[in-house]
Amino acid sequence: MGDYLIDPGRSTIRFRTRALFGLLPVRGTFAIERGTISVRDPLEDSAVVVKIPTGSFTSGLRMRDRHVRAADFLDVHSHPTMSFRGRLPDHGEAPTALHGHLTVRGVGQPLSLTLLSVTSTDTLLMADATVTIDRYAFGLTKGRGMAARHLRVAIKIIATRNA
Repeated sequence: MGDYLIDPGRSTIRFRTRALFGLLPVRGTFAIERGTISVRDPLEDSAVVVKIPTGSFTSGLRMRDRHVRAADFLDVHSHPTMSFRGRLPDHGEAPTALHGHLTVRGVGQPLSLTLLSVTSTDTLLMADATVTIDRYAFGLTKGRGMAARHLRVAIKIIATRNA
């Protein structure tokens, strides 16, 4: 039990998708600006809040990165952050999912992350999760065919307990 601050320098958000009508794999990352995890008893009262800077999108190709950050996709000038708020479901056993709400470009949608592992020490909480995101659900429909509809996301969180 306790409150944790997510360490942006040690936490990662990695994605995989496809481009050019599914022919080319695309991999990249987003940074975490800040986040908190509150672990409570009962566990379903726990909460996660994460802010992700949209301008942190990187895929290794500068021209693509600029296009994705532009108004056609993430529109980083008008929407500088994405946010996720989540809670553990009430099921009385070890959690396997984190249900929440992702907001991108002002559009919020429910999202369930699959928890692969959650471990803790006296001072750290570490978690690995995956999720598939449908960009169309957030109104990001430009580039149909050129950019895939779904992103497969792997998340690794390392958080430090508040003193």
